[in-house]
Amino acid sequence: MPFDLPDELVARASSDEVWAAWLRGVPRTVRDLLDEWQLSPDGAPMHGRTALVVPVRSAEGAAVLKVVLPHEEGQHEILALQTWHGRGAARLLRADPRRDAMLVERLHARDLTREPVLAACEAVAGLYARLHVPAPPQLVPLTRYVERWTDDLERLPRDAPIPRRVVDQAAHLGRSFVSDAASVGRLVHADLHYENVLAADREPWLAIDPKPVSGDPHYEVAPLLSNRWDEVVATGDVRTAVRRRFHTVVDVAGLDEQRARDWVVVREAHHAMWAIEDDDRDRVTAAIAILKAVHD
Repeated sequence: MPFDLPDELVARASSDEVWAAWLRGVPRTVRDLLDEWQLSPDGAPMHGRTALVVPVRSAEGAAVLKVVLPHEEGQHEILALQTWHGRGAARLLRADPRRDAMLVERLHARDLTREPVLAACEAVAGLYARLHVPAPPQLVPLTRYVERWTDDLERLPRDAPIPRRVVDQAAHLGRSFVSDAASVGRLVHADLHYENVLAADREPWLAIDPKPVSGDPHYEVAPLLSNRWDEVVATGDVRTAVRRRFHTVVDVAGLDEQRARDWVVVREAHHAMWAIEDDDRDRVTAAIAILKAVHD
């Protein structure tokens, strides 16, 4: 079946050889899977940052065929979806790990970005209990990443545009989490923000696109504070807007407030570090504002 790859994917391939090499094989992979799994195309291909998604019809009904660019963070997406078995997340129908491909139930296009933000926070927090099940042993421990990123954080030059006390505090908390047994053991989505929760028929909302790790449920909170950031700024009171989101998530999910707060500090310090590398001063400012808001 011939089809046109999305223009943005083609454009990215022109400047990234790893991406280009993967993309050259995608049309054949899709054609082969359509034939092998007896699927019929049912809409224009879509894409995310690391995947092509083709709407299809299958014996199970409406679905999407997802072919993923192999990358470290997404290496266990299939395993996570298998483990959840549709509880709180899109249901995995078939998978081919060798080709980094999966057939997933099709959800609606509507995500949580258009819902009132506190209602959206409640919706995501309401999924936590079903998603944060015991982690399969194959998952990478969250602490492995945190240790690496904390090492990087401590190497920031003293004149970096982030207060040194923030660096020191986040590094201390990061080291504490690395040595804490409670920092691993639960299946954590790790990228659970408003765009990764879609409306569905069998449930109001279901999660998609996990970047799974064996981690701590309290790690999940930070993306709900940093996403939809323009709305935070528009309130004119960043501290109050961030804290309202934070307390909504913590209260609905029944999380430990102090532990959730400390994880936000660690994650936002890491985000600030990466934003400095990308010369994204606005993101640095936002990260510092978030960690100050939850820690004041």
